[in-house]
Amino acid sequence: MVPLLLVLLLALVLFGAGFAVKVLWWVAIAVLVLWLVGFVARPRGSSGRWYRW
Repeated sequence: MVPLLLVLLLALVLFGAGFAVKVLWWVAIAVLVLWLVGFVARPRGSSGRWYRW
Protein backbone atom coordinates (compact mmCIF):
# COMPACT_ATOMS: atom_id res chain seq x y z
CA MET A 1 0.00 0.00 0.00
CA VAL A 2 2.84 2.41 0.83
CA PRO A 3 4.62 2.01 -2.55
CA LEU A 4 1.33 2.69 -4.33
CA LEU A 5 0.84 5.86 -2.31
CA LEU A 6 4.41 6.94 -3.05
CA VAL A 7 3.92 6.43 -6.78
CA LEU A 8 0.65 8.37 -6.72
CA LEU A 9 2.29 11.18 -4.73
CA LEU A 10 5.19 11.29 -7.18
CA ALA A 11 2.80 11.43 -10.14
CA LEU A 12 0.85 14.26 -8.48
CA VAL A 13 4.02 16.25 -7.79
CA LEU A 14 5.31 15.78 -11.35
CA PHE A 15 1.93 16.76 -12.83
CA GLY A 16 1.81 19.86 -10.64
CA ALA A 17 5.35 20.85 -11.58
CA GLY A 18 4.64 20.27 -15.26
CA PHE A 19 1.52 22.42 -15.11
CA ALA A 20 3.40 25.20 -13.29
CA VAL A 21 6.23 25.13 -15.83
CA LYS A 22 3.72 25.30 -18.70
CA VAL A 23 2.01 28.31 -17.11
CA LEU A 24 5.39 30.00 -16.60
CA TRP A 25 6.23 29.45 -20.29
CA TRP A 26 2.97 31.16 -21.32
CA VAL A 27 3.70 34.07 -18.95
CA ALA A 28 7.22 34.39 -20.36
CA ILE A 29 5.90 34.42 -23.93
CA ALA A 30 3.32 37.10 -23.05
CA VAL A 31 5.98 39.28 -21.42
CA LEU A 32 8.26 38.86 -24.43
CA VAL A 33 5.48 39.87 -26.83
CA LEU A 34 4.65 42.95 -24.73
CA TRP A 35 8.32 43.90 -24.60
CA LEU A 36 8.69 43.54 -28.37
CA VAL A 37 5.54 45.58 -29.02
CA GLY A 38 6.83 48.29 -26.69
CA PHE A 39 10.22 48.20 -28.38
CA VAL A 40 8.68 48.61 -31.85
CA ALA A 41 6.02 51.15 -30.85
CA ARG A 42 8.25 53.44 -28.79
CA PRO A 43 7.91 57.21 -29.14
CA ARG A 44 10.16 58.72 -31.78
CA GLY A 45 11.44 61.64 -29.71
CA SER A 46 12.60 59.62 -26.73
CA SER A 47 15.96 58.18 -25.84
CA GLY A 48 14.98 54.77 -27.18
CA ARG A 49 13.50 53.25 -24.04
CA TRP A 50 9.74 53.05 -23.60
CA TYR A 51 9.96 52.06 -19.95
CA ARG A 52 10.95 54.36 -17.10
CA TRP A 53 13.43 52.15 -15.30
